[in-house]
Formats: sequence, C-alpha cells, structure tokens
Amino acid sequence: MSARKPLFGIGLEYAVAAAPQTLRTAVQADEQGLDLVSISDHNYLADHLDAYATIAMALGGTSTISGLVNVTSLPSRPAPMLARTVTSLSALSGGRIVLGLGAGGRLNELARLGVPRLTPAAAVRALAEGITLIRALSGGSEPVTFDGEFFQVTALDPAPVPAPPIWTGSVGPRSLAVTGRLADGWLPGHAADWLSPRYRTSRPIIDEAAAAADRDPADIATIYNFPGRITSAPLAGTRDDDGRWIGGSVAQWVEELTGAILDHGAAGFILFPSGDTPRDIALGRWAQEIVPAVREATTKETS
Repeated sequence: MSARKPLFGIGLEYAVAAAPQTLRTAVQADEQGLDLVSISDHNYLADHLDAYATIAMALGGTSTISGLVNVTSLPSRPAPMLARTVTSLSALSGGRIVLGLGAGGRLNELARLGVPRLTPAAAVRALAEGITLIRALSGGSEPVTFDGEFFQVTALDPAPVPAPPIWTGSVGPRSLAVTGRLADGWLPGHAADWLSPRYRTSRPIIDEAAAAADRDPADIATIYNFPGRITSAPLAGTRDDDGRWIGGSVAQWVEELTGAILDHGAAGFILFPSGDTPRDIALGRWAQEIVPAVREATTKETS
C-alpha cells in the first residue's frame, strides 16, 4: 500500500504541426487540476518540437502544473548545460519542473546530431555521472570542480536553486541499477505497467541497488506512461491477449488505477490517449472524472 500522493499527467503532442494544440492541452490540463504535462525528447527529428522549448512555453502559460521531458536524452544535452536549463526553469516556474533523464536509447540517431557515439555501457556510465553532476550544480554554495569520464567542470558556481526530482527511463540492468543508486523515480520503458514482465524483472534490480546504496527502495517512485482509450461504455476486456492495457470506461479506469496504487505501489500515471476520441474530450474525462475518483478512492484507503 502506497502512502505517497499519486501524480496524474498528460502526454503532449510533439509534432511541429500540432504546436497550437500542444499549448492548449497544457493549459487545459492545468485548469483541470492535473499534476504533470509531459513531452518526449527526439531532437534529431525536424518535425518534432524541441522538448525543452515546449515545456518552457507550457510552464509560461500555466500556473500550477509541472513539466516533464519524458525522457531527456543526456548525450545530446550535456549535464552542465542541462543543470542550468532545469534550475532556470525551476526558478522561472516556482519549482514546477521534474527532470526526466535517459542514457540515450537511440544512439545511432543521436550520432546524426554530431553527438559522440557511445557504447551502451558508456552511455550508462555517463548517465550516472550526469545525475551526480546535475545535483552538484544545483542548490549549493561552493564552486564545483568535477573531472569525470564524460563531463568536466572547473570551479563552476552552482545555481542557487535545488535540483528537481530526477526520474529515469532506465531499461537495461546497468541503467536500472543507476536508478536505484541515484534517482528519485523510474518511468518504465515501452509503456510497461505493474502487471508486465518488464516491471517484474526490472523493479527488483532498482530495489537491490537502492538497498546496497543504503537507500530505502520505497523512496524511488514508479510513474507509468499509460496509453489507452477512455470509452463511453464498458469494454468486455480492458487488456489485450498480451496483457497490455487498452482502456475502458471511466469506471474501469478508476478500478484499474486504484488497484495499481493500493496493491502495487504505483506513484503516478501519464495518460497518452489513444483511439479516435478528440484529445480535449479524452483529457476532460481523464482530468475531471477518472483522476478525482482515483484520488478519492486512494485517499479513503490510506487515511
């Protein structure tokens, strides 16, 4: 049973052509009481919006919701500059930023940007260095000198802003162990959920690494990217033959997510609407019907 207040978010469209809709979605999500807006980071694709430019615009047009790049591709955004970006966004927004961070899942694509081509093992070592350096450059008072394998800074003053929560998109065993040692949260890859084989084999690696680092594994939140349809009538089955969630009625969503929180310790969900329901309608059902009901049900059980 989870005592953590669950978070609820919405995934933003990332196509350049959808830019006006993306900003409208962020405003609607904020007005309807969600916790997060999220956008993916594919800065090697010209038809995709830059993730941090989009999050900055979204935060500038909202008042309470937080922004998350899901997840930042560290190889293309070096840790010292990324630290400056997220602490600046935190200062500008009143702390409404979460740092989603990944080792870089498409290394061949990233090489097209002129980014040095790292081996998967090296990318994971860079991820660990990046988390360590970003924290060192946030909220301190003494100049930072860091001479790592991938990142180096010399007598660099940290920003007078604390580091935001850091959630990783770790997939392989080595990066999962980095999450356990260093991160605040985990976004399982490939939209895996609490019933998936990926979760069952991956979360123990995080927990074991956390315990070995004298951390409480329960302090590392699991937040799910969760696609699905919100239908007007119940579906006969809410999961496909492979066990993946496909959606259902409001009541079916409420039952599923309440169980995920109370029985599996889920810390949050970011909806990626599927199907042909217009995005603003799907978002309205999510924010105004499903989320309040799940919050109420889980608050009753944990109070």
